[in-house]
Amino acid sequence: MNQLVRSPSDRHEALFPIREVSRLTGVNPVTLRAWERRYGLITPTRTEGGHRLYSQTDINTIRSIMGWVERGVAVSKVGRILAATRDMEARAAGPQRLIDSAWQQALQAQLRQTVNDFDEGRLYQLYDQIVARYSPAEAFEDLLMPVWHEFTERRDAFGQFSEWLFLDSFLRARALQSVQLQRNAAEHRVLLVAMPGSCRELELWVAGLLMGTPQVAISVLAPGQPLGELALVCGKMRPDALVLFSNERPTSDLPKRLIRLGLSLDCPMLLAGELADMMQESLQGSAIGCLGSNAMLMQRRLQQYLAGRLDT
Repeated sequence: MNQLVRSPSDRHEALFPIREVSRLTGVNPVTLRAWERRYGLITPTRTEGGHRLYSQTDINTIRSIMGWVERGVAVSKVGRILAATRDMEARAAGPQRLIDSAWQQALQAQLRQTVNDFDEGRLYQLYDQIVARYSPAEAFEDLLMPVWHEFTERRDAFGQFSEWLFLDSFLRARALQSVQLQRNAAEHRVLLVAMPGSCRELELWVAGLLMGTPQVAISVLAPGQPLGELALVCGKMRPDALVLFSNERPTSDLPKRLIRLGLSLDCPMLLAGELADMMQESLQGSAIGCLGSNAMLMQRRLQQYLAGRLDT
């Protein structure tokens, strides 16, 4: 039997052979090897016999790669996006977050079981435990949304759509409540709008929660807001900025459409979500700012932008 070649930190982590990873992710072994050899996107562990073994982190990376490729990003460019995301996460991570890792995993396991059982009372208890330890923004980004994404990916199977709906409706209510609480004492106001058909309602509310600060209130318009009526809405609400949010691949004519939309507004326009990552280069030189998709990056860039604009 081949002996596994692992680092000390990997000794207690489950590892999966390439066939199992292919089954779990839907990516064939030839493509997995290409992503490793040609682009350096994944680095599986090797046995002494040279067989590849993949960790859960590797599997998560593969799913992230698939998401970017499905949105039209070339594989050759995905590495740069992943590296930027990891850099932001590394800056945010500290000793306490490393210590909390096991606790987070245990809570996520309980959350999955609670959803499986449709146990509403227990779901409220778990949420209270989580927000007692983390801020709502941290709770959603680090713990709740990863579980929500898991249920979203498999909601087509019998019974699992009901599980997803049970969790989704609960989290939407909590996210809405948290965003509203943030607005109470904020100095500045930003309007957040989803690009039509570009995200689920919960993703929009969580984006608002992640961007907001005690100084910056985020007002979220309901999904389905017509872009053509934003000039009217902004003229009456008078926000300090309008943020368009999307996680979908941009169409070829979108930059021109956004520039025309920006010219019709009385306030500056910004992009957030994965769309902002994909369009940053194409919008260089325009008046449209890109906040990115990482929580800390979105919040920091928004604060910097507002500070620069409002101080002029």
